[in-house]
Amino acid sequence: MDDAALKPHAAEEQGARAGILLPLPLSGAYDYRLAAPLPRGTLVAAPLGPREALGVVWGEAEGAVPQARLKDANPLAGAPALPATLCDFIDWVARYTLNPPGAVLALALRARQAFEPEAPRIAFARGTKTPTRMTAARQRVLALASDGLARSVAALADEANVTPQVVRGLIEADALDETLLPEHPPQPVPDAQFAPATLNPEQERAADALRAEVAAEHFSATLLDGVTGSGKTETYFEAVAAALAAGKQALILLPEIALTVQFLDRFAERFGCRPAEWHSDLSQKERRRIYRAIMRGEARVVVGARSALFLPFHELGLVIVDEEHEQAYKQEDGVIYHARDMAVVRARLENCAIVLASATPSLETWVNAKAGRYRWLRLPRRHGQATMPEIRLIDMRAVRAEPGTFISQPLRDALAQTLAGGEQAMLFLNRRGYAPLTLCEACGHKMVCRDCSAWLVEHRYQKRLACHHCGLTMPTPLQCPHCQAEKTLIACGPGVERVAEEFATAFPDARLAIASSDTMQGPLETQAAIRAMAKRETDVLIGTQIVAKGHHFPQLTLVGVIDADLGGSGGDLRVRERTFQLLHQVSGRAGRAEKPGLVLIQTRNPDDVVMQALAGGDRDAFLEQECTARERISAPPFGRLAAIILSSADGEKVREAGRALAKAAPAARGVKIWGPTPAFYQLLRGRSRERLLVQAERNVDVQTYLRAWLDRVKLPGAVRMAVDVDPVSFF
Repeated sequence: MDDAALKPHAAEEQGARAGILLPLPLSGAYDYRLAAPLPRGTLVAAPLGPREALGVVWGEAEGAVPQARLKDANPLAGAPALPATLCDFIDWVARYTLNPPGAVLALALRARQAFEPEAPRIAFARGTKTPTRMTAARQRVLALASDGLARSVAALADEANVTPQVVRGLIEADALDETLLPEHPPQPVPDAQFAPATLNPEQERAADALRAEVAAEHFSATLLDGVTGSGKTETYFEAVAAALAAGKQALILLPEIALTVQFLDRFAERFGCRPAEWHSDLSQKERRRIYRAIMRGEARVVVGARSALFLPFHELGLVIVDEEHEQAYKQEDGVIYHARDMAVVRARLENCAIVLASATPSLETWVNAKAGRYRWLRLPRRHGQATMPEIRLIDMRAVRAEPGTFISQPLRDALAQTLAGGEQAMLFLNRRGYAPLTLCEACGHKMVCRDCSAWLVEHRYQKRLACHHCGLTMPTPLQCPHCQAEKTLIACGPGVERVAEEFATAFPDARLAIASSDTMQGPLETQAAIRAMAKRETDVLIGTQIVAKGHHFPQLTLVGVIDADLGGSGGDLRVRERTFQLLHQVSGRAGRAEKPGLVLIQTRNPDDVVMQALAGGDRDAFLEQECTARERISAPPFGRLAAIILSSADGEKVREAGRALAKAAPAARGVKIWGPTPAFYQLLRGRSRERLLVQAERNVDVQTYLRAWLDRVKLPGAVRMAVDVDPVSFF
């Protein structure tokens, strides 16, 4: 990343004309007329055709439109404004990802109702008059209201255990006075001194270093590298406390916030209240409330998913990216960006500290730390008396198993011993549903999605087949749609539901729960399952990657990985890294308290470097080997990649467009073009897809090259193009 490109623009006052950026995928700002100059970032109402759109003062007008033809843009009530650093960040992301700045601006304006006038709440407090007729119910209400707090009718009735009619009678008797409150109660403020954790010496040294980075109030990037269970969260909480003490806001990014109920509980234990949350499961009302609180500085700590990067912080003093290696930080649709990388950019523009935390750092972050570009803090051992679990490989080539079974005998024996000892276990399989493939044993026909080049996954509990890419579902047919034979469709391979069925047959008295996005409808059900496991209401949790992320179950001593070879290859240069990270993380759920943990990994390739690194506990040797392999082929982080994905409902048109685009590629030193070739999923959501890959040396300005190339070709209207700078997957 070019340091010069990260320098903020000066916020200049505009004249009677101004460039207004609209949150639409347009090429740039439009010229409008203002009654008076407004600073960059001011939100305005701007006419756009027959409607009025929300816009932002972005810069000087281009001056091409005659003054008489300009339309008037008016500031919103109260003249709310996006911070100048957020405007600079939006420009930077647009340039880096090759997206229109208006499309990136839309990410920052996802709560447009937050700019509308608030609707005050009517509440009542104790007045000066006392009614002539008193009852026990009325006395309870007045005693409650005597604390001086204003409450709604419903709240008074509920807290005093009376009917709303009793409260209304007191209002009519002038014993309760009406008052107006803000639309939402104030955001609770975390207390930096509420309940500091007791840290071990390694944690304390790391916490001191993080406190110093926050206090310096300048940009710095730190890798907090700690083994699973080492207390990374408690350590970086001390950096959050330092930011709060300095009067700064803090942003904590999590890969999937809806699944992290334990994190939110731990935050409340440390700081006395929960942080503000920002993620896609918020209601519009909650989204509006949190956005306002952040813009006003009332929300001091925000925990959010990747979209929280675009929130209007005015006093940001710390950014934390937890589990920084997670692929969930990559936004694959619309504006394609990597939240971890963009978080580093936002921290630099805000001139504040950023902490990247992980037990299995991404190769990019690890190389930056090793080269000294990031500070490197290590937590090499687990907190308290806990030790790292023992990891054993089960060679499935040598273990005999009955057809249709997937839990090996060594794993069954370990499960029996764990359950007999009153402890908990986890079975991991990163495959949803009952079976990944349904085929006809008579003619060999495979059940494939009509809109995607992907198998339909059987969900036996729901008696349906589903595509996990486009969402298509259909009832499981009674006969083969190809040969019409009846009762010939069979399930091939295991999903978590099939493993659960096998486990329940072998251990009928054990309490089990399935954790996958199919079996848990929304975050509330997921959080309930996690709490049930923490309370020991569940003996065995069988799940997908949901169970691998940051959960702490003190009585969980056994983890079984059903099929460790699912990662495959498929030409994905990061497949070994991701497989190692995922299996290392899920292994880390075992033995996090006093009792030792055991991890059994079923594999048909025990000699693979990933399996050997896991069994030997030698993460750094694996990363060194990955570095050597990547550097040899100039792959990231030792080279640059960018993908161009073309799609169309017309397969021939998209293939023609791919060939035309490849022919127009300019020759440049240090740049190679691969493709076009059909994408891994050649058909996705009814659209044919072609991919081209740009591979460049590290010092090549890929964005400039891509702009020069793409400006040469005009694609047919039926063909869509998406550009993915720094791709992490190749589907």
